Amino acid sequence: MTQPADLVTRFEEERGRLRSVAYRMLGSLSEAEDAVQEGWLRLQRADTADVRNLSGWLTTVVGRICLDMLRTRTARREEPLEDGPAETRVPDPVIRPADPVHEAELADSVGLALLVVLDTLAPAERLAFVLHDMFAVPFEELAPIVERTPAATRQLASRARRRVQGATAPRNTPLARQREVVGAWLAATRAGDFEALLELLDPDVLLRVDAGSGTASGLLRGSLAVAKQAAFYGKLAQAAQPAFVGDGLGIVQAPRGQVVAVLAFTFRDGKVVGVDIIADPPRLSELGIEWVSPSGGE
Repeated sequence: MTQPADLVTRFEEERGRLRSVAYRMLGSLSEAEDAVQEGWLRLQRADTADVRNLSGWLTTVVGRICLDMLRTRTARREEPLEDGPAETRVPDPVIRPADPVHEAELADSVGLALLVVLDTLAPAERLAFVLHDMFAVPFEELAPIVERTPAATRQLASRARRRVQGATAPRNTPLARQREVVGAWLAATRAGDFEALLELLDPDVLLRVDAGSGTASGLLRGSLAVAKQAAFYGKLAQAAQPAFVGDGLGIVQAPRGQVVAVLAFTFRDGKVVGVDIIADPPRLSELGIEWVSPSGGE
């Protein structure tokens, strides 16, 4: 049997990849950490003497944990709410300063547009797609987790793949153009230039706002509605800065260095087709964003 010290070393070697698996499965950084930690606890309790591929074993264990978490989340969503419709929840983005040091990390990042689509999949579909298409886990190993045959598991992944491909845009907007759009967005919101904002938006742009419980969270569609909403961020735009949010360029609003909102953009053909805003203070706190305003003020 693997010695405890060796087990700790092997697990730490796998931790980063397991976190990536869990993040893509759950769309939540904190829940991903919880899933990985639960994977470590199960590893400690397991007899690994006959495990030939510890990496694969850990991947399927964490995948199973995430599947259970997704099923619990889905069950909660289906419960009737006394205080109105369900909240809009934007998945947790990975946020980095918009500088050359972090630009190289974008290739391995996950865009919010993809996470939003994954969040609409049934738990078993999400697991089949994420573990097979993103982490190359064979269908034969996935089938017992979702309690289906390998052929049926393949169909789950195929269904999920079609939905993902149909709802997410290819990366056809170069980073240089993204910088131009984000810079123009900041200039337009600071100046209250409604017409300039319209020029940046696709006619069918979708805005999702997660402002937390009991606040104005929701969805808006269409360039006119989204441009009007953006005008309300004019004051905060004075303290906004470009940032890498997920796999593209976005904005962090941080008056006096305190992050109050994160904006992620989805681009297609040089236009903004999606805006995801997180303005929920507890969630922003959980993301652990450390931000220093260059001006030191507003």
